Amino acid sequence: DVPFREGTDDEELRDPAVRSNIRARVFFAYTSNQISCGQREIIRFIVQHGLVDCIVTTAGGIEEDIIKCFEPTFMGDFKLKGKDLRKKGINRIGNLLVPNNNYCKFEDWMAPLIVKMHDEQDEKLAEWAKVVAKSTQEELPPRFAWTPSKVIERIGNEINNEESVLYWAAKNQIPVFCPALTDGSVGDMMYFHSYKRPGFVLDINEDIRRINDLAVQCYASGMLILGGGLVKHHTCNANLMRNGADFSVYINTGQEFDGSDSGASPEEAISWGKIRIDAKPVKVCADATIAFPLIVSQTFAKDLQAYKESTKDAICWMADAQE
Repeated sequence: DVPFREGTDDEELRDPAVRSNIRARVFFAYTSNQISCGQREIIRFIVQHGLVDCIVTTAGGIEEDIIKCFEPTFMGDFKLKGKDLRKKGINRIGNLLVPNNNYCKFEDWMAPLIVKMHDEQDEKLAEWAKVVAKSTQEELPPRFAWTPSKVIERIGNEINNEESVLYWAAKNQIPVFCPALTDGSVGDMMYFHSYKRPGFVLDINEDIRRINDLAVQCYASGMLILGGGLVKHHTCNANLMRNGADFSVYINTGQEFDGSDSGASPEEAISWGKIRIDAKPVKVCADATIAFPLIVSQTFAKDLQAYKESTKDAICWMADAQE
């Protein structure tokens, strides 16, 4: 629907038939509380049906999804006394309650997986070393390393539970980026593992190239961001690499007066080149757990089959058609 922009668009996009088969690459970001609460089911629906192309979240957005596959989270109250909860072995997330036992079950499941990934890392590095020893080339072959997105994909494959967001992300090959993967229970387990067996490597540098390339290698991009902090900036910064996203929707309660990126308006993002100067971004100042399900009901879910049919052969980048 967007006309050819002379001097801006690639010449290969001049043909209207080609343009009609191009769609925006959708970056979907959310903070961990969106998984801790009932929003998880809305997010799972979106990922299950492949309605986004890339996900950015925090450590809690990873582990809480898996924890819920084992045990439920309970409703509580914002005003419950921390001292009383601590004595009972209950952790509070806003008005939600998570017993210590939930994390114990997650750790019992995750710790052996870290060992398995460490074994695979060492096996591949040993093979790499043999190739290097025999090579006469100056340039070394690529060396395997686990990245947060690779670890998360492995978690999604291993959990094998259709209630999980990560299960569907892995199944639909939607990369999930989490540069702060160690900032939570997963990081705790990697810390403990490092004393039993040092040497497990988590490479965030490979992931920053991967997400930035996804932004650069598309003809249009859209950002849908629930909450602020790391997920908001990481998504926006990737789109800075392409001189800004074409479409942007923020949903958060952050305010601009404190100067934080969490509360920053789309206008501030435009000044950095994170959103294009001719874009029409929207910030919804509301509780995402109220606003987002309503938005999904009138967009993604309104006529799902018709949307999927209209975009089934659409691509975000010409090279995608060759894959």
